[in-house]
Amino acid sequence: MHHQTLTLKSPLSCHVSSQHSSVFPQNPGLSTIAIFPPISAMNRPSSSMFCCYGIGTGISAPNHASDSQFGNLHNWKLRSTGVKTIDVATLGNLCVDIVLNVPKLPPPSLDDRKAYMDQLASSPPDKKYWEAGGNCNVAIAAARLGLRCTSIGHVGDEIYGKFLIDVLREERIDIVGMSEDTDVVDSSSVSYETLLCWVLVDPLQRHGFCSQADFRKEPAFSWLNALSSDVKMAIKQSKVLLVNGYGFDELSPSLILSALEYATEVGTSVFFDPGPRGKSLSRGMTEEQKALSYFLRMSDVLLLTSDEAASLTGIINPILAGQELLRKGQRTNWVIIKMGSRGSILITKSSISCAPAFKVNVTDTVGCGDSFMAAVAYGFIRNMPAVNTLTIANAVGAATAMGCGAGRNVATLGQLIELMRASNLNEDEAFWDELLNEDVHAQEITFLSKMGINGSTNNLNCVDLQKVLSELLHKLEYAWFEGKVPS
Repeated sequence: MHHQTLTLKSPLSCHVSSQHSSVFPQNPGLSTIAIFPPISAMNRPSSSMFCCYGIGTGISAPNHASDSQFGNLHNWKLRSTGVKTIDVATLGNLCVDIVLNVPKLPPPSLDDRKAYMDQLASSPPDKKYWEAGGNCNVAIAAARLGLRCTSIGHVGDEIYGKFLIDVLREERIDIVGMSEDTDVVDSSSVSYETLLCWVLVDPLQRHGFCSQADFRKEPAFSWLNALSSDVKMAIKQSKVLLVNGYGFDELSPSLILSALEYATEVGTSVFFDPGPRGKSLSRGMTEEQKALSYFLRMSDVLLLTSDEAASLTGIINPILAGQELLRKGQRTNWVIIKMGSRGSILITKSSISCAPAFKVNVTDTVGCGDSFMAAVAYGFIRNMPAVNTLTIANAVGAATAMGCGAGRNVATLGQLIELMRASNLNEDEAFWDELLNEDVHAQEITFLSKMGINGSTNNLNCVDLQKVLSELLHKLEYAWFEGKVPS
C-alpha cells in the first residue's frame, strides 16, 4: 500500500518469522472521529448467543442459495445490461516501492526528510530493490485468482513508469492512462513522474515510509481534471471498481467523485477501502470531507479495519459500527470489517457472517489488506456465500503475510491452495462469544467453525470449515490445473 506520511513500525524482519501474528494490523492510535453520529447504547443480553458447539451430526448446512442475505443479491450486483468484459478495475494509487536498507531512518523534521529523500532519489537504486506498489498489489492478487483486471492510473514515461507497466503486463493486467491530453503538463516535470514510495529499513529492522506526496499540499496529479474516454470505457466494462483512500493523494476529490458517479451511472459496483487515510480525510479540507462522506454512502461495498470503523462512526463494537455504516448508506449493501488475527465479518442489512482467521507464521504484513480486498472482489463476482467470501479473503491475506513484501510477492494461487489445505483456523470462542453477545439485530448470523458441525441454534448458523474449503478448493484447483491462473 502507498504510504504518504512517515511512520515507524515495530521491528519486523523479512527473514525472521513471528508465530501467529496479526495478518491485518490495526491502528491503535486512531482517535474517535464521528463522521456519523453514534447510535444509542444497547443493553447486553444475559444469555450467550455463541453456541455452535454441541452434537450436530446429521444436520445439513444452511442452503446459501436461499439465505436471506443473498435474496436480492443479483438485483444490486448486476444493475447494468451492458457487457462487462473486465472483472476488476482499480482507480489510481499506482506507485513503485523502493525497499532499501539504510543506516538510519529519516529525521522527523519535514525539511530534513525532504532533503534526505531527494538525496536518495538523486540516482536510481539498483532495480533489484524496486517493486510494484499501491493498487498494483490489489490487481496482482486479483489476477492470480483468475480475475481479468485493469489498472486505471497515471505513470510517467521514465524508467519507473516503464518498470511498472512491464510488471503489470507480466501479470496479465491491462493499464489505462488517466489523461488523453499529454500537453497538459511537461512530461519532464516532477508532477508527471511515476510516484515512488521509499520503504526504508534500519539495522534494527524498523520501517519508515516516505514519498513526494508527503511534501505536497495538492494531490500529486492535480493537473488531471476529467475522466478520459478510455477511463470511462474501462469503468463501464468493469464489474467492480476498487478505490482506496490513498487515491486522494494523487487525484483531486472532484475527479475521484466523478469516477464514482460514472460507475453508478453505468452499473459498475464500487468497493471503497478508506484505510488509514480515512482519518485525515475526515479532518481535511471541505471537499475531502464531502468526498469521504459520499463514498461511505454511495459505495456498494465498504472495507475497513475495526479501528477505522470505530473512528468513522464513534462505535467500538465492529458489528454495530458496520450496521451504522449500512444504515447511513444509500447504496451500501456489504460492510466488511477486518480484525487482524481474529478474522473478519461481513455485514448486510439482514445478516452477519463471521470467519476466524488462519494461523500462519507472519513474515511481512505489507499488502495483506490489498490481497484481502482482491479476494473479496473474487467472491463478490463469483456470487459466493458470504462466509465463503470471507474465508478465501482471510486465506489470501494470510498467504501474502507469509511472504516478504507486496507487489509480485503477494500470494500465488499455489500458496493459497497449500494454506487452505492445511485448514489451520485461529478460532477464539471467547472473543466471538463476547462480540456476538451484544444486541446486533440480525435476522441471521453465520459462523465458520472448524469443529465439523453444521447446524443452527436460534438465528445462529454454523458452517463447517471443511465444507467451505472443499467448495473453494474445487474452484481454485480446477482453475490451476486448467492453466487459467499462474501458480
